Amino acid sequence: MDVSHAIITRMNALCAEKGITVNGLCIRAGVTQSTVHGIVTGRTYSPGIVTIQRLCDGLDITIREFFDDSLFDHLDQAIQ
Repeated sequence: MDVSHAIITRMNALCAEKGITVNGLCIRAGVTQSTVHGIVTGRTYSPGIVTIQRLCDGLDITIREFFDDSLFDHLDQAIQ
């Protein structure tokens, strides 16, 4: 799995866990729907850390909590 897919999977899991829709997360995080839609559909391959921070704020978690998941343990190597 690459980091982009891990981020998508983690975002969707956290939204489901907290009972928040992706659109609800946009509102809570102050991030545009088009930005979040681009992330969850894979069109935005590399979301910026500031965007991830804002999404974490909307989920009421820290960045550490976001990345503290086994999804990020064995990612495909980015540089071949």
